[in-house]
Amino acid sequence: MKPKTKIQKEVARLSANLRPISATQIDWAYRHCVEHIGYRTKKGNITCSDCGHEWHSDSGLCDTLEGCTCPQCHAELKVQDTRRRIYKETQYFSVITTCKGYQVIRVAQVRCESRKGEPMRFYCHEVVQRWISPDGKVTDMALLRGFLFCYCDVWALGSDMEVRPHNSLYDDVVARSCAYPKMRILPQLRRNGFKGDFHGIYPVRLFKALLSDPRIETLMKGGEIEVMKHFLFNARTADECWASYLIAKRHKYQIDNFPMWCDYLRMLKKLGQDLRNPKNICPEDFMAAHDNATRKIEAIHEKERAAEQRRWEIERREREQQRQLQRKKDAEDFIANKSKFFGLVITDEEIIVKVLESIDEYYNEGKTQGICVFGSGYYKKADTLILSARIGDEIIETVEVDLRTLEVVQCHGKHNQDTEYHERIIDLVNRNANLIRERMKAA
Repeated sequence: MKPKTKIQKEVARLSANLRPISATQIDWAYRHCVEHIGYRTKKGNITCSDCGHEWHSDSGLCDTLEGCTCPQCHAELKVQDTRRRIYKETQYFSVITTCKGYQVIRVAQVRCESRKGEPMRFYCHEVVQRWISPDGKVTDMALLRGFLFCYCDVWALGSDMEVRPHNSLYDDVVARSCAYPKMRILPQLRRNGFKGDFHGIYPVRLFKALLSDPRIETLMKGGEIEVMKHFLFNARTADECWASYLIAKRHKYQIDNFPMWCDYLRMLKKLGQDLRNPKNICPEDFMAAHDNATRKIEAIHEKERAAEQRRWEIERREREQQRQLQRKKDAEDFIANKSKFFGLVITDEEIIVKVLESIDEYYNEGKTQGICVFGSGYYKKADTLILSARIGDEIIETVEVDLRTLEVVQCHGKHNQDTEYHERIIDLVNRNANLIRERMKAA
């Protein structure tokens, strides 16, 4: 990505002039970042993954079942009972340094490939640089990663180190990396309380917070490490509880369980209590005060749930009333439009075709036949007449007649399939269309 801002251009220029990671640093990574294996066979022969030397464990050089020292290269090895002949490992290590007023985290990928009986091949490539300005702003330099790379450890090693948009992967590789013990730290970080211990926080997050957040600086200088870590990983909690925390410290209040105390403050806030009043935030019996606040919050939630339930019930009743009114209106409209056809029967002595005379009959017809005569609201259509063709009590097909043309529009049996009576039913209805016409004229 082409540098756009002033700080990106400066970082890109400085990065291009950085010295490569030194041979001493790479040697440290070789010794500390990858495992050095001693392959032991059932016969007791051990092969060094570093130099490929093989010897028998009865020689006394194997101190324990877990580890031994290679007699040739003197490497400390972790013994594995295996027939495996090839070992590959990928790790990261970071070099923490400074450059022209920036705190720089340089992350290199280290890979080892070991084949039994051969010296280990070791590779080191710098893949990410994270530049932190004195005001805590982070600029990322990194190698390219292709869209088709499925694994986080795959980098385009032939690409250029360029300014890149932030990627959470950069946080991950820094967090996973082993830090080279010799560090160069900005004076501002030392001034703000950093003494070389990261306290389990990955460096970029800690440095950024120390340079940009006075609260983290205060806690670091005061040795309140657990409180600092809680605020660092819960920024919203820090915003809500910082003022109360300062008041509690000023009154020398002992907080034994800080996360629970923060939860207690949030409950007090919901209860409308003053979070700057020492009597509220520094109770003598904290657990009793916490449990009391919990009960009050639960009571509020119970009232809210009851009110919500009442609201839902009122809305349900209103919807039911509306449905009943709509059903009543549909029934009245149906009677007004279709009552003139009630009692109409067309028959050829075997097949009886009768008009459906209620909305319930539409429902039963649709349910029995597996058709949408009810679901699609055919009873609401003013220009449509629905008839049921039957033999005895068995429904054969359902017939739709267009009242404008007095022709059969559709006629189907169960699940919209035509029966052997299909043509016969259509012909019967069409031949007796005058009966429908007479009912229309009489109305």
